[in-house]
Amino acid sequence: MFLFHQGVLWMLIATFFFSLMGTFVKLGGENFTPTELVFYRSSISLVFIMLVMRWSNVSYSSNYMKLHLTRSVIGFISLLFFFYAINHLPLSTAISLNYTSPLFLGLLMPLILKRKVKKGLFLSVMIGFVGVFFILKPTFENHNYFPGLIGLISGLGAAMAYLFVTQLGQLKEPVLRTIFYFTLISTICSGIMMLSGEVSPIQFKYMLVLLGLGVSATIAQIAITKAYLVGNTLGNAGLSYLTIIFTTLIGVVWFDEFIDWKTALGILLIIISVVFASKK
Repeated sequence: MFLFHQGVLWMLIATFFFSLMGTFVKLGGENFTPTELVFYRSSISLVFIMLVMRWSNVSYSSNYMKLHLTRSVIGFISLLFFFYAINHLPLSTAISLNYTSPLFLGLLMPLILKRKVKKGLFLSVMIGFVGVFFILKPTFENHNYFPGLIGLISGLGAAMAYLFVTQLGQLKEPVLRTIFYFTLISTICSGIMMLSGEVSPIQFKYMLVLLGLGVSATIAQIAITKAYLVGNTLGNAGLSYLTIIFTTLIGVVWFDEFIDWKTALGILLIIISVVFASKK
């Protein structure tokens, strides 16, 4: 029971700071490409994580490098797709599509973690994807087919990454080491991609945006990794819907985004399905 409540606390922290991260990505998208934002987000986090690891005497060596590499590559691709969706869709829409991850979790758990899932979960998944349809419909009506699909794929990638995090937790891998390899791989991959094209200049007014992006992402990453290591996988995933609520409010208040009834209904259906799925 204590571990469940501890996981809930970590998820609450994670959802708040992921909302802030999405806000900084939206702000940074005015000057930087998604690849550049992933690089700055990852490299800033990498520095913080390395300092904390040194202070905590956590070593870099691991007996599960293949699992770390798989989790990190999938996490990087999901993050890149997620940032792309944020820069091309309303903030609430991009976040909602990414946070279909608990629905994908329910489908992937029997395959990867070899866990049995109750039949009621599939009803939750159906409700959730009806919600996805309502979110994507106005997106497709505006001919934003590609960003919408990219946002949905980012949710699938996030689900796969969280399952590998759960596996690493079962193997008693330290939280900081898991995050270290994710930020390291993301920094290297995004850095190579970024240098292959034209690099956007860093103006002074965007320095705080990049710093805020890195710090909020680091706190959120530590919190969500900790949550999946100590809590119930689906239970914690269900709480991720709070990020949708936080970012919807931010999008309306800060970015003057308009939420039509189809999108609002879709968000509501996803929230209902995720909450229901977390009880299965």
